[in-house]
Amino acid sequence: MEDMFQVGIITSPHGVKGEVKVFPTTDDNNRFKKLKECFIEYKGEKKPAKVRSCKFFKNMVILGFEEYESMNDVEKLRQCKIFVDREHAVALEEDEYFIADLIGISVIDDRDNSLGKLEDVIETGANDVYVVKNDNGEELLIPAIKDCILEVNMNEGIMRVHLLKEMKD
Repeated sequence: MEDMFQVGIITSPHGVKGEVKVFPTTDDNNRFKKLKECFIEYKGEKKPAKVRSCKFFKNMVILGFEEYESMNDVEKLRQCKIFVDREHAVALEEDEYFIADLIGISVIDDRDNSLGKLEDVIETGANDVYVVKNDNGEELLIPAIKDCILEVNMNEGIMRVHLLKEMKD
């Protein structure tokens, strides 16, 4: 399981007081209001940062960090990713999982046949779609709906699914 989760990407400096524009990569932008600590990945190294301010503008989040006081300080952070550790990640509800934790999980059908490993998650407007790849490299797309996802056992690393008749063809 992953210990760090990406929540945004710094796009550019904002103003002269060391704030940055952040493109959120999380489902819930309001999570930034409660964010006190994060990690900024700079040149492959994740450096801790304390959030001093947060505001919103259109589809962007504007963050200020205690460690950076001017536009010159944050200019080098363009395209840097922002991460939080598991402790500061949003609380999940029942039957919710972090995508990073699902990647690589083994997928079996309701008859215990191996379908492959979960390779990717496609986020659509209606529901997520799980991309499962078997040993031959063939992909199977499974909608993340209750009719298809029977069980996710993170301890065993197994997802049990029911394939709808249309999916078997």
